[in-house]
Amino acid sequence: MNVKQLRAFLAVAQSLSFAQAGERLHLSQPALSLTIKSLEEALGGQLLSRTTRSVSLTPEGETLLPLARQLLADWDNTEELLRQRFTLQMGKVSIAAMPSFAGNLLPAALKLFRGRYPRVNVAVHDVVNEQVLEMVRHRRVELGIGFEPESSNSLVFTPFYMDRFVAVVPLDSPLAQRREITWGELLREDFITLQRPSAVRLLLEQDLQAQHGKLSVAFESHQLSTIGRMVANGLGVSAVPSLCIQQMKELGAWCVPLVDPLIERRIGLMMLADHKLSAAAQALRDVLIECAQIQEMDVAPI
Repeated sequence: MNVKQLRAFLAVAQSLSFAQAGERLHLSQPALSLTIKSLEEALGGQLLSRTTRSVSLTPEGETLLPLARQLLADWDNTEELLRQRFTLQMGKVSIAAMPSFAGNLLPAALKLFRGRYPRVNVAVHDVVNEQVLEMVRHRRVELGIGFEPESSNSLVFTPFYMDRFVAVVPLDSPLAQRREITWGELLREDFITLQRPSAVRLLLEQDLQAQHGKLSVAFESHQLSTIGRMVANGLGVSAVPSLCIQQMKELGAWCVPLVDPLIERRIGLMMLADHKLSAAAQALRDVLIECAQIQEMDVAPI
């Protein structure tokens, strides 16, 4: 039993006329009769009683009629649903992004995406870098944004830009007047940073270990906004990716380039290598890459 046969049966059953049903379906009467016959043979019995003057439903035909209506309605609804998703008239996509990106550069990309595809829902998971990788690998999201993975054959990484760590200091600190600050100078102050397992925290500890030993932390928080406020209120200093510069300024802190050592890491888009993106996810990916080319100038070191 197939959709073409069901449509033919429904047309005849509703009009009780092969001629009218043929016109409605744009089929010749012989072709329509053959379609009905093939349906009856597939099901194992007669659905319509035919005479030279009339057509009527058999008891089995009466049983099939409401079921055929429902099946075809479901089929048409499914076709329309998928058509709308493929043409992005509706749909849903999930993305995971590390907080420093989600809270700074992602909103501008989502605004552009929303303007183009207003009926596509986007679910954003604002999670630490390690969870971004986990959610992509376990197919909980189609797209992830974070630091470039150390090595992973299962992921495709599309780089956006090279991000560099900058110092975050109070506006009234003498360090705020400097053109650049060394890590040695910054770490003489009370240091504020993200809590583990934040990739920012782990990256700093890893790159500073050889030259400056174990990172001494005065305050730590899960939120970048909290760190910015702490610095602005004179509790200490911090270091964040340069994409957070505008956020730190809005919170009342000031950012200065950091050197000796220069700590930088590529940030980009991740997806599973063996996963075919949905139409909505592909459209969002295109918008993110487009925005990254524009935003790269804005996240360059100050």
